[in-house]
Formats: sequence, structure tokens, C-alpha cells
Amino acid sequence: MHIAVVVPCHNEEDSIPHFVNRMTSVERDLTPWLTEPVSYVLVNDGSTDGTLACMRELNKRNDRWHYISFSRNFGKEAGLLAGMRMALELGSTHVAVMDADLQDPPELLVQMCERIDGSEFDAVAAYRKTREGEPPIRSWFAHRFYDFINKVSETTMRDGARDFRLMTRRMVEEICALPEVGRFSKGLFMWVGFKTDWLGYDNVEREFGTTSWNFLGLVHYAIDGILAFSIWPLEAISVIGVALSALSLFFLLFIFIRALLFGDPVAGWPSLICVVTLLGGVEILGIGTIGLYLSKVYSEVKKRPNYIVDEQR
Repeated sequence: MHIAVVVPCHNEEDSIPHFVNRMTSVERDLTPWLTEPVSYVLVNDGSTDGTLACMRELNKRNDRWHYISFSRNFGKEAGLLAGMRMALELGSTHVAVMDADLQDPPELLVQMCERIDGSEFDAVAAYRKTREGEPPIRSWFAHRFYDFINKVSETTMRDGARDFRLMTRRMVEEICALPEVGRFSKGLFMWVGFKTDWLGYDNVEREFGTTSWNFLGLVHYAIDGILAFSIWPLEAISVIGVALSALSLFFLLFIFIRALLFGDPVAGWPSLICVVTLLGGVEILGIGTIGLYLSKVYSEVKKRPNYIVDEQR
């Protein structure tokens, strides 16, 4: 087994040395499954600290530590894609994807190798059994996101799933072959359909550096996931439109009959404003939802690359 470990990094200068130390210890435990030493692909996603300098130094000391540096920040999804592509170029039979901040415990790679070796599984993926230590409001929204997307999407995603996983080469080849620009890897990992074994672990908090994610960033990421794997919002707007049209026809008939029987009294101002506001709000919601999907189509048809490489070794 030749494992290539892909690690997307954004301002991880403080984390990388600790990550290297942990992985050096884990490599000894991986020996029974390795036919070649572990290779590493670190991806610098437009960092503004000394992350790139750390990568250059690692590569200078040991040529198993490869790196890719983007011309600017393209996002974690681009980093994952670039790293997996290089891992395939290195001839790896298996590819592991994990974060540098050690919230993905490197020691789990040993259990992943045990489970995937000689099995029917093409991936062993980690998920958090608990979210202890995470802000309660963030945990609540995360649970609601998974509940929602699993109801409206044909692609099932496990609550608490991480990008941290070990995959066979054929699975990684299929993921990298997907041409879309707007990528949501948690969904793509499941969409390709290979068998996945799940490995649970207790939540681990970041020890070094600061996270690049904030609440609004996570909300945007969740919206991207919903738009990428479900057309439910469009269907919901259509259903609302049909329901309001039927309701309008009912009221039109009601007003016509009332006028025949009792004349045409002047309608109340409050009720008129309520109806106008309701219909205007629904129309704006519908236009906005359609606009989100059109923006994704616009991004795809431009056919811009997912990332631009400035330097790699």
C-alpha cells in the first residue's frame, strides 16, 4: 500500500510542525501495511503567514513532502482537488485527506488501514460522534443542515462527517474526474457511490493557530451544499406558486359572488397591504432562489479552472 496524505492549508504556520511530528510517529504504526513510505501533499491556499516557507523547508529536508502553492486563496475545495490530483501523479494506491490543525487525529489512519486492507470498502471515513467543545449554536445549525439535506437530496451525508478519510485510487480518480467548478466534497465523496466504512471519534479541538472558518462562512458553505445536491428549493417555490394561484382564484370567485349578492363594498386597507406584502415577499424569494441556481450555472459555463498553481515541488 502506497499512501499519499493530502493536507490543504490556509495560515497553518503554527500547526504544520506539530502535524509533522504526529505523522512521523504514526508512520511507524503504519509499517505493516506500507509497501512504500508515506508521501505527503501540502496545499498552500493563499496563506498570508509563513505556511509556504514551512512547506519549502519540509520539501528541502525530505522529498516525500511535496507541496502546491496557489496564486491566491481559492478555498479548501480547490485545495483538496489539487492535492488529490498530485497524489494520483505520485502513483499512490491510496489517498488520505486530512486537516493540518490536528482536529483530524492522525492516529486514526492506523485503524483506517486495518479496515480498508483486503476489504470490500473503497473508503474509510471519520465522523465526530459528539461535538463537545463546539459552540452550541453552531452544533445546532450543523445538525439541522444534515437533517435538511438528507431529506431533500438523493445523496445521503452522515451527520458529523469530516473530510478526513482514506480512499482507494479508483475512488479518487472518479472524484477528480468530476468536471464541476462549484465543488462540495462531502457530497461528492458520497455521490460517486463507492462503499464507505465509517469510523467514529470524539471531537478534538484545534490546539494551534486559528480557524479560517466563521459562522457566515459555514452558512455559505451549507448553502453551496444544498444547491449542489438538491433542486428542492426550486420545487418548493413552484409548489408555493401553485398554492397561491389556487388561493387567488378562490378569492376571486368569492369576491365575484359577494359583489353579485351584496354589492361591492370598499376593501379594507390593512387586508390589501397584507396580501400585497405576502405576494411580493414570495415573488422576491422565488426570484432570489432562481438567481442562486443561475449564479451556479454562470460559474460553471465560464469554465474557469478551480485553481491556479504558482509553485509546486
